[in-house]
Amino acid sequence: MSAAPRSIRVLINAAAARRGGGQTYLRNLLAFLPEQLGLQVYLAGPESLELPSRPDVHRVPVHWPIENPLTRRLWESVGLPSLLRRLKADVLFLPSGTSSGPEGPWKRVSMFRNMLPFAPEQCVKYKWSYMRLRNHLLRRSMIASMRDADLVIFVSEHGREVVARAVAVPQALIISHGISPAFRAGAMERPGWLPRGDYILYVSTLDVYKAQLEVLRGYALARNAGVRDKLVFVGPEYAPYGKKVRAEIDALGLKEHVLLAGMAPYADLPAVYAHSHLNIFASECENCPNILLEAMAAGRPLLCSNRPPMPEFAGTSVVYFDPADPVQFARELVALITDAKRMNEYAERAKIQSRSYDWQTTAKRTWEAIAALGGNGRGNGGDGEWE
Repeated sequence: MSAAPRSIRVLINAAAARRGGGQTYLRNLLAFLPEQLGLQVYLAGPESLELPSRPDVHRVPVHWPIENPLTRRLWESVGLPSLLRRLKADVLFLPSGTSSGPEGPWKRVSMFRNMLPFAPEQCVKYKWSYMRLRNHLLRRSMIASMRDADLVIFVSEHGREVVARAVAVPQALIISHGISPAFRAGAMERPGWLPRGDYILYVSTLDVYKAQLEVLRGYALARNAGVRDKLVFVGPEYAPYGKKVRAEIDALGLKEHVLLAGMAPYADLPAVYAHSHLNIFASECENCPNILLEAMAAGRPLLCSNRPPMPEFAGTSVVYFDPADPVQFARELVALITDAKRMNEYAERAKIQSRSYDWQTTAKRTWEAIAALGGNGRGNGGDGEWE
């Protein structure tokens, strides 16, 4: 009687997933790990990353100060190879896409998730600063990671097209992110910290490529045309740009009409989107815009940047504008918010379009691709073709 085949062992290097989108991605990916693939998944990363309680997901303690980028790199050079050999890993998964990982008998899967280092027109806005140097170094490490990988997972067609101009990728698969069911929950209690009355919402980091300055200038023009909704910005900030945003609010006389809410509790966000009169997404540079997807799921009308990849995800479900043009933004805002029938139409369109994205599908395609690469024959590379 032949022995049962050994489960494929996947080690995830999550050392860089300290907060935000990286942790959200991994939590959802692990929550929907298909049991029938027979994978055993080991995760090396920060303790702050909560893991699902299931027998095929294991935390691997890392006794290094991986919060620091320099010591994290040292661990990836010294500690990670030893860990891979000890686990007899078949696949090394690098979801941050910023490390090549050591060579060995294992297969390497990298990802491309951060578009900013590949957008020179946005990087120059940081002048000569740490952020500009950081993006330069990230670009180099990301290129190396993708060049050395056996498989690269892209989260948008736009991302793959941009990378193709910089590096040849042996094998690629496009698998977009999903949307948490919490953002489709329907009626939710309105958080008490929101302003009274109707508000226009923009959730995103205050940063040079997110166009909050242009949104403010367009909003001032729209108020002159009769719009009375308050404007709410939710998200952390890049301090030098945040200072400019505050100065612009004062210069435009908008202090009583604009709320800079900072970091809201993540659990509040579904209700914050759902209670808005209208949502905005004005970013000039994205790969897979999670905020756009979540705002669509809330079923509120959306004014959206026309820069790629936004049309790839939103299709005809939103009203587009040039994020560098405050006049056009103001014109589209006034035209939409003063037309109740059109507002309702775009709210429904956004909700319907959002149904194309869910974490269960994302996880299924991702783990099938990893299983196929690991060699047990149980995966089929996802629903798409190998490229």
